[in-house]
Amino acid sequence: MEPISARYRETIMKMVKAATRTTAVAEDDLYQEANTAILPYIDSIVQENLLPGSEIRSMANLEQLLKLAKSGKSCLLLLEHYSNFDLPSFCYLLRQSGPSGAEIADAVVAIAGIKLSETDPVVSAFTEAYSRLVIYPSRYLEIIKEKMKDPKELVAELMKSATVNRNAMKTLGELKTAGKLILVFPSGTRYRPWDPSTKRGVREIDSYLRSFDWMCAISINGNILRINPEGEMKEDLICKDRVVFDVSPPMSCPEFRERVKHSKHFGDDKKQAIVDALMASLDAMHEAVDKDLGGCK
Repeated sequence: MEPISARYRETIMKMVKAATRTTAVAEDDLYQEANTAILPYIDSIVQENLLPGSEIRSMANLEQLLKLAKSGKSCLLLLEHYSNFDLPSFCYLLRQSGPSGAEIADAVVAIAGIKLSETDPVVSAFTEAYSRLVIYPSRYLEIIKEKMKDPKELVAELMKSATVNRNAMKTLGELKTAGKLILVFPSGTRYRPWDPSTKRGVREIDSYLRSFDWMCAISINGNILRINPEGEMKEDLICKDRVVFDVSPPMSCPEFRERVKHSKHFGDDKKQAIVDALMASLDAMHEAVDKDLGGCK
C-alpha cells in the first residue's frame, strides 16, 4: 500500500484542475451538485483497485427505495463508514450495474462534513465529484474547540457552525421530498480500529430518522482506501480489495424508532438507543456478509 497522493499524483492534478470550487464554503451555498467532469478520474482509480466479485447486493431494495422517493416520501441511505472511498466505490458500482443503478446514483445526495471541503484542495476535488449537502458535524466542532485558544475565534466558529447547520437543515427539508436519496454515515466519521468510539453512531442521527419516512441500511465489506494513522486524508493508503455493499429492505423510520423506544426503560437515553440499534443492525449485516465471503473484511 502507498499514499493515494503518491500513486495517482498525475490523475489528482488533473482533478484539481477540473475543480471549480474553492476550499471556502459559503454559508448560503451548502447544496453543491456534482461536478461530473471529475468523475472519470475517480472512476479510473476505483476501477483499477476493485477486485473481481465487488458488488452491490440486493439492488432491488435500492430500486424500491427510489420508487418511494419518487412518490414524494423522504428516504435515507445509512452506510457504514470505513474510508473516503466508500461513496466513490458505491456510486461507481451503482453506475456499472445498469440504467436503474445509474438513476439511483444520480439521486444520491451525501451529507458531507465541512472539513471535506475546507481542509485541502485535493480532498475538496474528490468531494466535488458528488452531489452533497454540507453540514458542520458535532465531532468536528469538538476537535475545533480543543484547538482554538482565542475565545473570539471560538465564538466566531460556534456561530459559523450554527448558521451552517441551520441553513443546511432548511435545504434538507427541500431536498428530501424532491426524489432524492439522502446518504448519511451514522458514525459521523471513518472507523479507526484503534479507536472503538469511532464505530458508535452519533446521537444526532436520530434527528434524521425522526424526520424521514423510509431508510435502507447498507453494510460495507472491503476497503480500497485505508486510513493512514500518520498522515492527512490525502495520504490515505490505496490498495486492491473486494468491496461488497449489502442493502437492507426499505424500513419505516417511524416504526423502527417506536420499536426501539418501547424496548427501553424510563430514563434511558432513547435517542442514543435508537442510533445504537441502527449500528447493531449494520454490524449484523456486516458479519453476515463477512461469513459468506469467508472472512473478508
